Amino acid sequence: EEDAVEAIFGGRIRAGDVVVIRYEGPKGGPGMREQLMPTSAIIGMGLGKSVALITDGRFSGATQGACIGHVTPEAYLGGPIALVREGDTIRIDIPAGTVDLDVPAEVLAARKADWALPGSTRLERGSLLERYRRMVGDAMHGARLS
Repeated sequence: EEDAVEAIFGGRIRAGDVVVIRYEGPKGGPGMREQLMPTSAIIGMGLGKSVALITDGRFSGATQGACIGHVTPEAYLGGPIALVREGDTIRIDIPAGTVDLDVPAEVLAARKADWALPGSTRLERGSLLERYRRMVGDAMHGARLS
């Protein structure tokens, strides 16, 4: 999230871009931090009608524009959102309810084979957050503890 906000305010995000924020889902966050700052930054920079945001995190009721959240499977679990790279084409069809990563299947398979969790996702073993991460379900099913 912090990198995205820096890129938005730094002028590196332009009309037609899709901002992807990952590792903010129930397990990756852990806890699904609200993505109000990046969405506010997009609006504040005058990009609300021309830039989309996709995340495995969540949004508040104040969100405006093309914002897609609660993406599952989340990046922490190696979902497709973890495999997106700078420069990839993402097609969003809101009436059809689809989001497509326009990358050949063999490229995605190679990325998946090379994928590893970033070090920033590590938690102290036995900590409350680590236990939460083990017990929480996905966003599609309410991010409930089981």
